Parts: sequence; C-alpha cells; structure tokens
Amino acid sequence: IIGQSMQYHPHGDASIGDALVNMGQKDLLIETQGNWGDIRTGDDAAAPRYIEARLSRLALDIAFNVKTTEWQLSYDGRKQEPVNLPMKFPLLLAQGAEGIAVGLSTKIMPHNFCEICEASIKYLKGKSFELIPDFQTGGLIDASNYNHGKRGGKIRVRATIEEADKKTLIIKSVPYGITTSSLADSITKANDQGKIKIKKVSDITAKEVELQIELATGISADITIDALYAFTDCEISISPNACVIADQKPQFLGVNDLLKSSVNYTKHLLQKELEIRLAELEEKWHFTSLEKIFSEEKIYKELEQKHASWEKVLEAIEIAFQPFRKKLKRNITREDILMLTEKPVRRIYKLDIEELNNQVKNIDTEIAQVKNNIANLVDYTIAHFDTLLKKYGKGKERRTIIKAFDTIEAKQVAIANTKLYINRDEGFIGTSLKKDEFLTECSDLDDIIVFTKRGLMKVVKVSDKVFIGKDIIHAAVFVKTDDRITYNMIYADGKSGISYAKRFHVTGITRDKEYDLTKGQEKSRVLYFSMNPNGEAETVKVLLTPGSKARIKEFDFYFESIEIKGRGSIGNQVTKYAVRSIKLKEKGKSTLEGRRLWLDPKFGKLNTDEKGIYLGSFE
Repeated sequence: IIGQSMQYHPHGDASIGDALVNMGQKDLLIETQGNWGDIRTGDDAAAPRYIEARLSRLALDIAFNVKTTEWQLSYDGRKQEPVNLPMKFPLLLAQGAEGIAVGLSTKIMPHNFCEICEASIKYLKGKSFELIPDFQTGGLIDASNYNHGKRGGKIRVRATIEEADKKTLIIKSVPYGITTSSLADSITKANDQGKIKIKKVSDITAKEVELQIELATGISADITIDALYAFTDCEISISPNACVIADQKPQFLGVNDLLKSSVNYTKHLLQKELEIRLAELEEKWHFTSLEKIFSEEKIYKELEQKHASWEKVLEAIEIAFQPFRKKLKRNITREDILMLTEKPVRRIYKLDIEELNNQVKNIDTEIAQVKNNIANLVDYTIAHFDTLLKKYGKGKERRTIIKAFDTIEAKQVAIANTKLYINRDEGFIGTSLKKDEFLTECSDLDDIIVFTKRGLMKVVKVSDKVFIGKDIIHAAVFVKTDDRITYNMIYADGKSGISYAKRFHVTGITRDKEYDLTKGQEKSRVLYFSMNPNGEAETVKVLLTPGSKARIKEFDFYFESIEIKGRGSIGNQVTKYAVRSIKLKEKGKSTLEGRRLWLDPKFGKLNTDEKGIYLGSFE
C-alpha cells in the first residue's frame, strides 16, 4: 500500500506509513490486521512489513465513486489522482483533526459515528441538534463549555476512577490524548511533590485499561480521587479550535457549521449520482428501445439486402427507422446504428421481443424512481444517513460518558506536605525557619493570613521566608471563601488614645497587600485579638491604668453587643481612658445563623449554594 501510494505522494514511505496507521487506529475507513499499536498505551504499530490493511465497507460506501470524482495529474504528471474523494459523510467530525500549518493551528474533536448520522437526519428535517465529542479512549467528558467546538470553548475530560476497596483505586480509562504510561508518570510526580500520598501505582493494562493505585495508610479514597483529578493527568482540559479551509480561505467554524456544510455537500453528491444514473438509464432505455424496434419491425433484414456498399446498408437501416422516431426520446445517431449492426444476427423469436419489452418496462420503472428521488432529494439524503446508521452503527456506540464535573479546588484537596515556622518578634514567617516556633502543617499551595501588634494584616503565599512586620500576634492558613471565621479585636488609636472594638470577616483580599485595621496612626496598637471559627462572641475583662481619671477602672466588655462589619470599619468605642490590659473572661457562643446545607446527589457532596436537596440549618 505504501509503495503504491508513493506514486502519488512526494513525501516518502515514513509519512505515508504514519498516516495509514493513524487512520487505521481510528477504526472507520480501514480494516486492520496485525499489531497496529494502541492509542491508550502509546505503543507503536509494528513495522509496515508485518501489518495489513484494506478498505472497510463503510469507506467503499461513502468515499469512492469514480463517476463523481474530480481528477487531476499527480505531482510528477505520470498518473491521474483525485482532487478529493467524494465523501458522502461528515468524516472530519468523526475522525477529528489536529495540526498546524502556515501559522494556523486546528484542533477538531472526534465525534460519535451514530450521533453524527442522527444529527445529520435532524438537520435535514429542520430540527435542532447537538454534537458532543466522543473518544475511543472512553472516560468522562464535561462539555458544558464546549460552545459547539468554536474557538474559545473548552471541554474537561477525566479518567474513570473506581474504588476497589479502602486501600486501592483502579483507573479504568485514560483521557483523550493521554497514554497509560504518561498518566502513571504524572501520578508518580504528584506523589513525589507531596501533592498526593500513595504507596505505588501499577500499570497492568492488557485488553482493557487498568492502573492500580495503592493508597498510603490513613489516606481517604475520596480525597485521593479528587486530588488525582486536581494534580495529575486524570483530568485535562482541551480547547477546540476548528480552523478549516472553506471557500478557499481559512475560517474558524463550529461543529454545527461543519456538519451542515458536509451534509449539504453529501446532498449535492447524491444529486450528482442520481443525475448520472438517470442519464445512464435514459441511454440504456434508448438503445433497448432501438433494439426492440430493430427486431420487432424486422429492420435487421436490411443487412441481408444486396446494397452497393456498407454505407448504403447503414443508410437503409436509418430510413427504415424513420416511421418509429416518435417512439424514441432522442435522434438516432450513426453510432447507434453501428452498435445494432455489431450484434450477432440470428433468427428472432417472440421470446426475444418479450424480453426486450420487459427490459424497457423495468428501465421505465427505475427512471421513475430516480426522478422521484431527485424531486425528493432531502428525503433521499435522510434515507442515505439512515442506511449508514443501520448498516454500520452496531459497535460504534458512544464510549465517553457525558457528565457535569464538580469544580475541585486544588487547595482543598492538597496534602499538607510542608511545615510552617514563625518568628513573632522579628516578624518573619516561612518554611525555612526551622530553628523558630513551629506554626502548622500546610501545603505549598496555601496562603497564610498574618496579623501584627501594630494592627496590620497581610495575606502571603507559603514560601521559604517572608517579612510581615514585627510583633506578630496571629498567623494561620487563610481560607478565602470561609465567611464564618470572625476576628474580634480591640485596639488603641495612636493619636487620641481612645480604644475601639470591632468584629470582621476577611474574604476577598489582594495577596501581599498590607491592610491597616486601625484608624491608620503609626502608634496604634492592638490590645486584644481573637480568631473565632464560627462567629463566637466572647466576654473580656478590661483593666484601666491605675492613674486613669475613670471612676470605674475595671469592667466587662461583651463582643456580642457589636455587629460584624467590614475589616475597614473603625469600630465601636470601648473607653477613652488608657487601658492597662484586656483578658478573656468567658468564651462566647456563635452569633451567626445556623449553616444551611444542601446535598448535591449528582456529586454526592454538601454545599451552601442551594444545589440539590435541602438538609436543614446546622450550628
């Protein structure tokens, strides 16, 4: 095959072989025999001398018709080759395409054969349709942002991961474009980086994809599955970019436009085939009718007459046909008469004439059918796609499961893989300060929120060492979306000396930006600070300085008496006198409403976004 193709193709045997293997692996136009490689594992095909191929029945039905093919000279002028094959099917959408040329790249996803046929029928019937990619590798696909394959759209593709038992996960499929070996490498790399914790991953793929993952002791299977999707090639996103040559120029089209264009072209080709067939039938009808008159009216006897020359014989036959011209659909040519005379002349029986009559009737019936198909071309094209679906659809069912994916926040599933230290006096925080105070375990994806005695707040990314400000009073892993963590604070204004109390949440921030939580005076200082995970409001005892002019130098302050406001608020006045100390007197209860929770049955997860079944209000 490769040797024959080189007569038409100037690029050599390697590129022809690669193209042949690529088409053979797609299992549409080519039937294969031997080792043609495996797109799931990345194994190459055997050398060309060991493998065989032939055109599939589908290819013969949709891609080859000598009569409708436009031909041109091959690159060296020795042979005739097709300009393109008359494809009566949206092959581009079925096979997909990926490549780059002259600065323009294209990435068209493969789609399911049966769904393409069904969508084509819907389009011809004037109904709406939707096409979603389907991959030989199987897996799961979220096409909510596919945007009909237009530029700017995106799909997310996942491997199928099953929980064999509490200690073992099994990967049953790989995402499109990923091989089992590259997937195993990405899992090993994530483990080495501390993003997931597993004992080992084993690739035991044979007929079906199977990667076994043994979990580390005490690690949750659910969290590991989410982490695999977040940190490895178990989930990838693909941005389609359907750039095609249409009307002699590159255009960015969606799959719906491509399907419509291809179906219209298929309809045009079917019309062309019907018109060619009609012309052939009319020609056959004409000659069969001539033969019938030639026999029935015994015009063949002119061949037995003693004419002066062969030309006179032909002229006599033509004259003999004159009375019957109205029975024919076109004029009789010299070629027609020559063809009649070339038939062996023998005794004509009634059976011969009856057979010719039957032939004419059959041809008339077929002509009427072809004319009817031309008149009802849309119905004829629908029947074409319906026939393809019934004939070749078995075994080509969808392999990739369409499913909406939940968004996995990498920070939420990251394993705590590093230790964070703090130097409160000098104001440094980081993972390299191992001689200083240990603060917490965290992941290298986390952000850290820090507060200083001066009343400054800063959120920084986990790093080796970063300066925050002297006299750090509180530092913790920052949970950006948590609107229940409440900070209670009392500070003394540096200018007036008045003490203010405030309660606030911290949700939206700019990383590395310094926020002043006081009135902005340099000499302001924090007298009391607490972090409350569920909006608790404690009671504190305030002690004023002995030299204070205040009549009452000791009193309780109740944080529940003030509202939770923004971090930039000044706060409520506690006292205008100098404060000696503030101590916790009594732990408080939550001042926030219960947490309203829903269960999303699609993902099996709790949420506060009102998705799924409402469970109730929880403290």
